[in-house]
Formats: sequence, C-alpha cells, structure tokens
Amino acid sequence: MEKKLGKIKSVKFGIGGYQDCQLGIHFTLGGDGWGVNDGKSVWDPERIKCTEYSKWTEEDRTKQINDMVRYVSSLLKDAKVESVNDLQGIPIECSFDGSMLKEWRILTEVL
Repeated sequence: MEKKLGKIKSVKFGIGGYQDCQLGIHFTLGGDGWGVNDGKSVWDPERIKCTEYSKWTEEDRTKQINDMVRYVSSLLKDAKVESVNDLQGIPIECSFDGSMLKEWRILTEVL
C-alpha cells in the first residue's frame, strides 16, 4: 500500500457519478504529479425511479442517502469547516494499491 499526500483539489455536492445520475459529494483529489476522483453518492430519486425490476428498494436508497449525509457531516467536522465549498484545499492522505485508490482521509493532525 502506497500513501501519497495531497489536497482536495475540487469538491461538488450535486449530480455526478455514474452516467450523471447520482446525487452526492464528488471530489478531485491530488498532489504533485497525481490526481484521482472519488465520491459518495446514490441514485438520484428524481432521475432514477425504483421499479419492480430494481435490485434495491426506496428504503435502501433512504439509508444510502442518510449514510452519505452523515459522511459529509464527518468530513466537515474533521476539516473544521462549515461548508462543502470550504473543503477545497484541505490537506489529505491517500492510500493506493497500485493505481487504485483504496481510501483517503483528511489530515486532521495538521489543521
């Protein structure tokens, strides 16, 4: 596992993700000579309707939305900011397995 230091280069709360049909928080993370996208999102209820053929339910989506909002709340707390917009520029540590991003965290110890 390789660790790299960087910053949150950009952050957006809104529509993005797979086929631009997911509502959530979307990041571009990067440092000197590297960059990667990440996020936490769910199927947007206004764009993707749950049907009898879906492998998930509206209750599943509600739990995922709750988890996503709690994730955003945790990031704001760790970064000591009050707005998603204020996350841009916050220092981070990313862990990679080869070229695959495994996880990342806000460097709370330097804030």
